[in-house]
Amino acid sequence: MGIIKVNNPGLLTTVQDMGRYGYQKFGMPTAGAADPFAYRVANLLVGNTGNSSVLEMTYIGPELHFITEAVIAITGANMNPVLDGVPIPMWETVTVPQNSILKFERALQGFRSYLAVRGGIDVPLVMGSRSTYLRGKIGGYKGRKLQKGDEIKFLDMGDKFKSFIKKRLPKALIPDYKPFRELRVILGPQDDYFLEESINTFFSAAYTLTGEIDRMGCRLEGPPLKHKKGADIISDGIPLGGIQVPGHGKPIIMLCDRQTTGGYAKIATVISADIPFAAQLKPGDEVKFKEVSLQEAYRIIEEQEEAIKSIETVRAESRYFKVRVNNRDYFVEFEELK
Repeated sequence: MGIIKVNNPGLLTTVQDMGRYGYQKFGMPTAGAADPFAYRVANLLVGNTGNSSVLEMTYIGPELHFITEAVIAITGANMNPVLDGVPIPMWETVTVPQNSILKFERALQGFRSYLAVRGGIDVPLVMGSRSTYLRGKIGGYKGRKLQKGDEIKFLDMGDKFKSFIKKRLPKALIPDYKPFRELRVILGPQDDYFLEESINTFFSAAYTLTGEIDRMGCRLEGPPLKHKKGADIISDGIPLGGIQVPGHGKPIIMLCDRQTTGGYAKIATVISADIPFAAQLKPGDEVKFKEVSLQEAYRIIEEQEEAIKSIETVRAESRYFKVRVNNRDYFVEFEELK
């Protein structure tokens, strides 16, 4: 069992996995990692199973003391990670010696980073998930964000820790979290509640992210969208990426901690492949919307899934072994020379 002590929690650091499924009919949000692509890649790079829990860090990262050695990968927004005073790369596996300090700064591009530890963060399962749902104070580490002095455990790697293959995500697959993003959407399910001129405005105008951003959703500022007969509908389910438009006409993109049902008309839904980019938007960033068909959305997500699968077979660049000399453990890297 490994231990990480929180010296400084950063702005908002929580434990997340793929989310809590099967309970929305009871009003329980799925929660889970806001950026599922970065989350999945982080776990793949350290050899974890698909639903292992990680730390999700928002905008300003934490300072962590690794009481025990570990193998980690950091993905998502670049918060300039530094290990014992030395910058370390993102999107690849990194070895962390015992009693090391890992520090993060403010994110320059993007909003959320993910820290996967080989073995996975060890917190209790609640309704089949280790994700933190902050509003309900459920799951994760005591149902809350991390605080100074917390000690986070990660699972024992056993014999698997004796050696592992270093992996690095190819540059072509690393997302660009630029501050201006075009999000692809499918129109509806209540686009018929809006005037045609509002539909045109929705696809032509640029919207700015306000400061009202959390894991539930993000509010946009821009030209208001007018409804035909009001914003209210009979409450129905809110999909991930659904774009609600309340009576004031300003869109809201719904994210992983969204409520399960809602009574405002939804003009469109962000396609699954673009949810990671929506989750990485921060206050002041700009976004435009582009309509795609359902078939096109399927094709795009299939391409993204193929990219993720390719990570599992990414070229091994070197191999690490842990050796013990005079009762002290060392990591030794072997690299093939060509």
